[in-house]
Amino acid sequence: MQNVVVTGVSTGIGWGTLKVLNSKGIHVFGSVRKPEDAKRLSDEFGDGFTPLIFDVTDEKLVREAAEQVSNQINGNNLLGLVNNAGIAIGGPLMHQPIAEFSKQIEVNLIGQLIVTQAFLPLLGTNSTYKSKPGRIINISSVGGKIASPFLGAYSASKFALEGFSESLRRELMLYGIDVIIIGPGSVVTPIWDKAEKMDFSPYENTKFAIPSKKFLDYALKKGRSGYPVEDVGNLIWKALTTAKPKVRYPIVPNHFFDWIVARLLPQRILDNILANELGLGNRE
Repeated sequence: MQNVVVTGVSTGIGWGTLKVLNSKGIHVFGSVRKPEDAKRLSDEFGDGFTPLIFDVTDEKLVREAAEQVSNQINGNNLLGLVNNAGIAIGGPLMHQPIAEFSKQIEVNLIGQLIVTQAFLPLLGTNSTYKSKPGRIINISSVGGKIASPFLGAYSASKFALEGFSESLRRELMLYGIDVIIIGPGSVVTPIWDKAEKMDFSPYENTKFAIPSKKFLDYALKKGRSGYPVEDVGNLIWKALTTAKPKVRYPIVPNHFFDWIVARLLPQRILDNILANELGLGNRE
């Protein structure tokens, strides 16, 4: 049986990936932060799932989990590592607490490095493992290429993840380990329920009060009409198994306008469109 490690499988894209891989007969080692999620998923997916309890920013626990996986895969390389775990906390950069900004960089970028370093020996950098090298799938975002207002910290972390992934891919050619980016747009996940409760009250007495509320309403509407998580899971399966994978796979609803046109438009025009939609134009 082939094995894949997926981080952040309790809900959302991680859960969708676990579901798809499980249906393909792949054994998934999936990370969660809470024991109750580990039990729930073990009950749901049975012997095809092994929970790993860690936060991606906890280097000690991550390395212990890698040792656990090593002891269970019988000298074979992993088919892949899917770096999915991530967070998003919105707010205008002018006022957002530094701790909120730092947390997103820590989880969405540094956490990916911690996990990658821990599991690389199980992907092909350790010559004692017998099977062919595995692949690393890094879950970025449309926000890793097109930055939105009020998600500056998230976009910063995902732009950085894109650069991290490119550098890593070129370095790991030495070992035959490929690194592939998945860049989802809107996906129907519980994150939108959390977003609805996002606290913008600290910004009520700033000029960003109305624009941030408009942006949240827009994001919720787009998010709840996005792709099912299983669609992203199927794309991850393709990236793991296709003979000649692309270096990056976007999966963006309304692909032509929200992906192709948005990237081709001159930046100032896109700025003006957002300003008109959200009320960000200077009225003075």
